[in-house]
Amino acid sequence: MTTPLFDTIALIGIGLIGSSIAREIRHKHLARRVVVSTRSEETLRRAAELRLGDAYTTSAAEAVHEADLVIVSVPVGASGAVAAAIAGALKPGAIVTDVGSTKASVIAQMQPHLPAHVHFIPGHPIAGTEYSGPDAGFIGLFRSRWCILTPLPDTDEAAKAQLRRFWEALGSNVDEMDPGHHDKVLAIVSHLPHIIAYNIVGTADDLETVTESDVIKYSASGFRDFTRLAASDPTMWRDICLHNKEAILEMLARFSEDLAYLQRAIRWSDGDKLFDLFTRTRAIRRSIVEAGQDTAAPDFGRHANDPVE
Repeated sequence: MTTPLFDTIALIGIGLIGSSIAREIRHKHLARRVVVSTRSEETLRRAAELRLGDAYTTSAAEAVHEADLVIVSVPVGASGAVAAAIAGALKPGAIVTDVGSTKASVIAQMQPHLPAHVHFIPGHPIAGTEYSGPDAGFIGLFRSRWCILTPLPDTDEAAKAQLRRFWEALGSNVDEMDPGHHDKVLAIVSHLPHIIAYNIVGTADDLETVTESDVIKYSASGFRDFTRLAASDPTMWRDICLHNKEAILEMLARFSEDLAYLQRAIRWSDGDKLFDLFTRTRAIRRSIVEAGQDTAAPDFGRHANDPVE
């Protein structure tokens, strides 16, 4: 058995990400003790039934009392409230991190509440599925996926190295990024695709000339893959839109301009422009496969539990 990286880890929030982390910690013996906290007593009971931790509480402050590592896995809009709740209970030297998909907003919400005697290192594992809740977690979610850390300028190097080792132990490739740059990158590679998917599925739902049975019956032609993104947790994606507003609006504006260009090419039967666009986008797909972020297997390289974020 390997020596644990931490004595006690507190998991605040036990949905898909939190429960996957809990399973990895137990499987790889990364901590001697795991404390699970969530506001919902029903969810907490289910986490206990799944044996995701060693102790369970609805009090976030109680959960972090002895924690060496605190991982906040809540919708980004709740980050500030969690930080305020745990601030007075954090022990000196504890590492506090999160898994939120927006970083500038999370830092703005959490940093003012956290005491100087802890190490606040925001993070974002780029992994997920369309499922949520403690039952959705599984071992392997983070394997070969990127985890981006967005450390503050005065971050303790030893604490950052310890957090990096933790994510690497979960199988992640770890990178560092400026919070603002992170938010722009994620706006185009994750947030915009989800927004487009929600919109396309909503458009199909509103159509009066195409029946719901037609949409479902023939969805394998491409619509199916948008529905997978559009099935993601509504609370999480509402908060992402509200808390990465500037970057998302910038990317939506660029997308709208490019969509208008495509619309004109189709209207005027400009085959050369269409062929050029489709050739360039095909090359992007090949680059993603070559980088190991997907496979070239049929069915878009997807398998059960493949990440969608």
